[in-house]
Amino acid sequence: QVQLVESGGGLVQPGGSLRLSCAASGSIFTIYAMGWYRQAPGKQRELVATATSGGSTNYVHSVKGRFTISRDNAKNTVYLQMNSLNPEDTAVYYCNGRGVLYEYEYWGQGTQVTVSS
Repeated sequence: QVQLVESGGGLVQPGGSLRLSCAASGSIFTIYAMGWYRQAPGKQRELVATATSGGSTNYVHSVKGRFTISRDNAKNTVYLQMNSLNPEDTAVYYCNGRGVLYEYEYWGQGTQVTVSS
């Protein structure tokens, strides 16, 4: 049974930074794509960033230039460095891992990120 365990959320002031981490346990293979989604109150869950095991990355337009996704394939771990945070980034952030054709997909439990003065 594969589990994704997130860490690193919290409260930060506007303009500040946070780093999220997500580690997959129970997996004996390299997860094809790992990434982050977020869901703000009253809004749908949206993709924030993904990274494939081959090194390709993808970002939602609103975080380009501010967030950086990276991963350690050997550890099946993905990170999200978030800089220049603003209140619109406030949401529960969920780690996601999936196969190339979604033949498998896993979700973390979510970690709260709050940007407020």
